[in-house]
Amino acid sequence: MIALLVAWLSTVVGLGITTLILPGIRSDSFLSFLIAATVLGLINAFIRPVLWFLTAPLSVLSFGLFALVINALMLMLAASLVRGFEVKGFGSALLGALVMAIIGAIGLAITAYFSGAEISWHSHEYRQF
Repeated sequence: MIALLVAWLSTVVGLGITTLILPGIRSDSFLSFLIAATVLGLINAFIRPVLWFLTAPLSVLSFGLFALVINALMLMLAASLVRGFEVKGFGSALLGALVMAIIGAIGLAITAYFSGAEISWHSHEYRQF
């Protein structure tokens, strides 16, 4: 349950910073912003994994950059479902997905630092005994 709350809070922070710095993504009110963050979290939990599975070959061929396209589409889907939350075009959604990915990576590193966990950006070797 705590992991779900942390994931939702990271979505809220990422979406909040994105709406502040990108003019193409906006929210009419704080309530519509919170609803959009919740809807985006639900979309990311249920729809995005299916799309990632179906588009895995494209993600491999593009060295993972196609994941940004999927995230942009999820952002546009959330905007179409929530009244008062607007994404003006695919370009804004793609920039928003990029900003949210950067903020998510920073949040992951900060969370790991304060929790004492270790994050390695390298591959892991498994030893058999």
